[in-house]
Amino acid sequence: MRKKIVAGNWKMNTLPAEGVELAKGVAAGKSSVCECVNFIVCPPFTHLSQVVETLKGSGIAVGAQNCAAEAKGAYTGEVAASMIAALGCEYVILGHSERRQYYGETSETLNRKMEQAYANNLAPIYCVGENLEEREAGKHFDVVKAQIEEVVYNLTEEQFAKLVIAYEPVWAIGTGKTATAEQAQEIHAYIRKVLAEKFGAAAENTAILYGGSCKPSNAAEIFAKEDVDGGLIGGAALKAEDFLAIGKGFEA
Repeated sequence: MRKKIVAGNWKMNTLPAEGVELAKGVAAGKSSVCECVNFIVCPPFTHLSQVVETLKGSGIAVGAQNCAAEAKGAYTGEVAASMIAALGCEYVILGHSERRQYYGETSETLNRKMEQAYANNLAPIYCVGENLEEREAGKHFDVVKAQIEEVVYNLTEEQFAKLVIAYEPVWAIGTGKTATAEQAQEIHAYIRKVLAEKFGAAAENTAILYGGSCKPSNAAEIFAKEDVDGGLIGGAALKAEDFLAIGKGFEA
């Protein structure tokens, strides 16, 4: 059985006190959601340690939103994977569409970040996905395949076993266009096929999360699809009740 995962990417939102309150709210309501759901929250760097402390013993994992491509050194403003791990984080988001788009992250950079994550026992949540121009040109399969082949194919079988993939239809985020549950299933099934070409049957165990504006109102429909194993949640992760309600999408 693949893991069912609902991960919250808080992005550049919440001050430390607000983040702690949000974490407390998620922890308080977790018992109302099926135990089969694995919750992960990914706060800003500034309050990772406080959120880790707040969630101790709750069964909710904590991840960082990024890490440096280097182990340590004169890299002002960067945060090393070892620092994140030392705080008690278990996951790190890598290759998010915003990192690719705004900060020019390439497959070369992401290979180095993956290396750092695994060296520090962090499980990467590796993001793939196409933008509107690529989707309308019918290049979505090619884009996603390249993002997987150029990075994921470099992993060992042991590393691959710890990987989580998140598919982001960048074209459906903040554009007014909506990806259907069928479109989500189509690309998730394709991603699993591409993974299987390199890793064989192990691809059946890889959790593939949907990252396209998942909300309490559409979570059940999306999560019902065979190859959708959960969500990487943005805006809806900033309200504990909405985040928990998305988790309940697995019960429908």
